[in-house]
Amino acid sequence: MPAKKTSRRARLIVIAVVLLLLAGLGGGAYWSVDTVRGSFPQTTGSLKVKGLGSPVDVKRDEHGVPQVYADSADDLFLAQGYVQAQDRFWEMDVRRHTTSGRLSELFGEEQVETDAFLRTLGWRKVAEKEYEQLSGKTKKYLRSYARGVNAYLKDHKGSAASVEYGMLELTGTDYEPEPWDPIDSVAWLKAMAWDLRGNISDEIDRALMSSRLTKKQIEDLYPSYPYDRNKPIVEGGSVNPTTDEFSTSDSSDGQMENRGGTQSPQDAAGGVATQLGGVAEKLDSVPSLLGPNGTGIGSNSWVVSGEYTTTGKPLLANDPHLAPQLPSVWYQMGLHCRQVDASCPFDTAGFTFSGMPGVVIGHNQDISWGFTNLGADVTDLYLQKVSDGKYLYDGKRVPFRSRQETIEVADGASRMITVRETNNGPVISDRDTEIRRVGDEAPVRSAAPDRADGYAVSLRWTALEPSRTMDAVFELNSASNFKEFRKAARDFAVPSQNLTYADTEGNIGYQAPGRIPVRGAGDGRYPAPGWDPRYRWKQDPVPQSALPWEYNPERGYIVTANQAVVDKDSYPYHLTDDWSYGARSQRINDLIHSKIKDGGKISMGDMQTMQMDNSSEIAKLLVPYLLKLDIDDEYVREAQQLLEGWDYTQDADSAPAAYFNAVWRNLLKLAFGDKLPKELRVKGECLNVPPSDESGPLDDLDGNARLVRECGKRDAASAQPDGGDRWFEVVRRLLKDPASDWWKTRNTKTRSGDKNRDELLRHAMKDARWELTAKLGKDIDTWSWGRLHQLTLRNQTIGTEGPGIARWLLNRGPWNLSGGESAVDATGWNAAGGYDVTWVPSMRMVVNLDDFDDSRWINLTGASGHAYNDHYTDQTSLWAKGELLPWAFSDKAVEKATDDKMALTP
Repeated sequence: MPAKKTSRRARLIVIAVVLLLLAGLGGGAYWSVDTVRGSFPQTTGSLKVKGLGSPVDVKRDEHGVPQVYADSADDLFLAQGYVQAQDRFWEMDVRRHTTSGRLSELFGEEQVETDAFLRTLGWRKVAEKEYEQLSGKTKKYLRSYARGVNAYLKDHKGSAASVEYGMLELTGTDYEPEPWDPIDSVAWLKAMAWDLRGNISDEIDRALMSSRLTKKQIEDLYPSYPYDRNKPIVEGGSVNPTTDEFSTSDSSDGQMENRGGTQSPQDAAGGVATQLGGVAEKLDSVPSLLGPNGTGIGSNSWVVSGEYTTTGKPLLANDPHLAPQLPSVWYQMGLHCRQVDASCPFDTAGFTFSGMPGVVIGHNQDISWGFTNLGADVTDLYLQKVSDGKYLYDGKRVPFRSRQETIEVADGASRMITVRETNNGPVISDRDTEIRRVGDEAPVRSAAPDRADGYAVSLRWTALEPSRTMDAVFELNSASNFKEFRKAARDFAVPSQNLTYADTEGNIGYQAPGRIPVRGAGDGRYPAPGWDPRYRWKQDPVPQSALPWEYNPERGYIVTANQAVVDKDSYPYHLTDDWSYGARSQRINDLIHSKIKDGGKISMGDMQTMQMDNSSEIAKLLVPYLLKLDIDDEYVREAQQLLEGWDYTQDADSAPAAYFNAVWRNLLKLAFGDKLPKELRVKGECLNVPPSDESGPLDDLDGNARLVRECGKRDAASAQPDGGDRWFEVVRRLLKDPASDWWKTRNTKTRSGDKNRDELLRHAMKDARWELTAKLGKDIDTWSWGRLHQLTLRNQTIGTEGPGIARWLLNRGPWNLSGGESAVDATGWNAAGGYDVTWVPSMRMVVNLDDFDDSRWINLTGASGHAYNDHYTDQTSLWAKGELLPWAFSDKAVEKATDDKMALTP
């Protein structure tokens, strides 16, 4: 039920006071410590749970990770729902409010626009249709899971469920969670697909760039994938044009007509920069439940054949790169049928999503699998010509399909919005007051601007069509060989992922699944003209039989790290042009090859060491240029000397890594920032360039205060690139052209502009010296990368925007981290905003197919979502140091590792 109206500010103030009292910082606490602990899960003894057919055992290890044992699949998933609700129900409840577009019911007025956008996309409505298409078994498992969650809710109200609900009670908010519904679980797949949706941001950026840059300049900033240097996942192979079957041994040239015949016209986006810029802002405002779409959404997974391992069986590693969240998006768990047979086929363990049954990444008794984001282009923006409440298509005026949505608001009146849809998806430009100005018309103040003439923007996205991805989860969990694995992958429609595979028989493999559109005209790189039927998607997507796969390749290993899947020239279908550029993937390839080239073998320890490799690929390229420069300024020269003899590793205690990354950040700002359109400008922190008078040496600064004051006067808006491996490739090519216009900067009052590459590099080195002096001090011996590159874990509700004291009590950190952007140890940072860690390896695992009990895993935070529980962040410090925990799987190993045992009984 929606929460009763109350002031958002008042609620947050009360929450802050309550948290203070709980922390023992004030007297007269309304709640006792026992009240807070009352929401912690019972982990010993026995509990009666309605709906169980027979007793279920729940065994937890010293980190609170549960292993569940049941006699039937129904009991197994019912118990999974119950146990996940014990640890994470507040998180689950917030997630389902997100996927339903109902955040305003919990958090008030500030979430109305986000809810309106999510209602426009219609995740919940798609999930309802999707549920109806699922197999009978999958529906049964989803219902069992929901019964388990609801059995927990029946006996846990308010503060007994979590401290957050108790806080809502104290503010006078009348909120009680609704029963869990199977569709709540299915809808989570829409959020997963949204955060891994592909190149929509690049599509908007290129269109906005076309207002200021030439086509050649845009292509300079989006270079082609370097197939000659960075290997694709599948080396060789194509599609038989007769059977539409992909084969690594098929040398056929295939048929190329499906790539998209005509480039989407850049001028179709002309004059609609306001709409596209507003759409970009609205996309960014949608809560990223996995991470910010863009360079950070990545992952590493690789598998090595037993021929090259010390165990004689395959080893498989995986570490998905997602936004740091508290609690972690992952929940470790084991799901075991006591008797594995056709009626109860599950004996699996790994990483799950709270709120969804089954295991997403992990292994069962026969196979192991890992995921990385394939990055297929599954979204297209369409510009719609609008007049008289209709849109133009194929020379005719077509009426919009419309529906009304009511948004309930906790601290305000409910809102009514109108959602309009075209034959190319919902109109997303309706959802922002700024982008209701279409064409040259005046703003329209109605809930939906259906009376305005000009342009609108709609979204076509594969995830808005019902699929059977939920079926695929259970099929993966019970697969026993590569044939069954590939069959399961065929149902994994969205998000499109790279699936790595290994089995206990010694086989390794790869499959690219997903619903990937086949375009008519256009290639998805720019918004398309919605009025032209040539730009419609074809009815059928890329055939699943034609998607690339490999099985036991001769080289003996498979690496996926978001690079190109297959050589573009030999593959007939267009997957995307916006791959990650292969910095991480090729580094992993090189590490494996260097280990095995002379007969060496790879161990579990080697796999773990590779996961923590923090070598900077852009530093290897750029540092030789920096060291060749003659630097007159002795203070900059002192910093330059840090790079002499540096091995390019980015350890937390490394001063060279700190200085180089500051140079890289300043280089990007100088070379590209002022040349990009204003619509692409992002708010970032001041780069701390030298004071305008530039008089006096660094020693004249009084504690850097003068420098900081000067920085504070500067405009903090910059169009600075994010610094991902696309920019590695851009700069790589420009370094060969020292006179390129990209190296030239404008004259300012204090200095003449840079005229070539070397002048700009000197400029960047100087600015970096001043910036780090302000941030880390004048003494370069005290500099370290970790002091700049810090991880703070933020509770995803009150911890992100509540009062400072609430954030202090709910959030954790900071941790000084090694690693960096597009390193294998991908503790990413965005050069547009600073050095803080913005995405991370959200978990790490290494699976030993010779002995599952010798496998290792680690989570970013811990099992618990309760802020004061021992398992809230008990894995984080280990994770930060690159350590992995033992991963017990067999009955004997699990029993030995068990600290707490609980029986759930009918």
